[in-house]
Amino acid sequence: MDSPEVTFTLAYLVFAVCFVFTPTEFHSAGLTVQNLLSGWLGSEDAAFVPYHLRRTSATLLCHSLLPLGYYVGMCFAASEKQLYSLGQAPEAWQLFLLLAVTLPTIASTVIYYWSCDQWARHPLARTLALYALPQSDWWAVASSVNTEFRRIDKFATGAPGARVIVTDTWVMKVTTYRVHVAQQQDVHLTVTESQQHELSPDSNLPVQLLTIHVAGTSPGVQAFNIRSWRHALVACRHVPV
Repeated sequence: MDSPEVTFTLAYLVFAVCFVFTPTEFHSAGLTVQNLLSGWLGSEDAAFVPYHLRRTSATLLCHSLLPLGYYVGMCFAASEKQLYSLGQAPEAWQLFLLLAVTLPTIASTVIYYWSCDQWARHPLARTLALYALPQSDWWAVASSVNTEFRRIDKFATGAPGARVIVTDTWVMKVTTYRVHVAQQQDVHLTVTESQQHELSPDSNLPVQLLTIHVAGTSPGVQAFNIRSWRHALVACRHVPV
């Protein structure tokens, strides 16, 4: 169990899981896509939509490279397998390498498709385009989102992988690979689950953890769920709960 192959496999598995799901310790150490590529991603506060167009794309590509990183590491951890020589590597490892190369290839193709026409094919851009006026385009809607996100009276809560942001006009959920956006006047909110907790993390009062289903009335707007403490939502003047 103490062989370099097993040790590296366990260590890389822990690293990969933490890199994808980013616990607090990884955030504190700066081991996140957002921090590692901060120079290219830019500022979320300055340009919310362009930032997340790049962030979701970079996250998809970085995560797709994890299997390839494992294979490269195993070339050193298990040098006796001769993984660096494709002709001499075991067949199972050759198949793994094929998968490890295929994943980032597919991810790169998807990202290239998203970036065409100034990111107009990105899922976030497609959603914003549904709210564009006939004489404008999705960038005009994106500008509105950027402006409202910069305001200090916005409501934001949740972990980095499941943030909920509410502005005067928009309800948004930021996840690892996607940003869900819905216009407040076009959504129907439904409480689908309520969990009673004796103590709130922020106070000594009993609170409820609500799961709210956000369904857009406009065709094409994908529904999503948000989770938040009821006292936090009540404090937010944008969300009627």
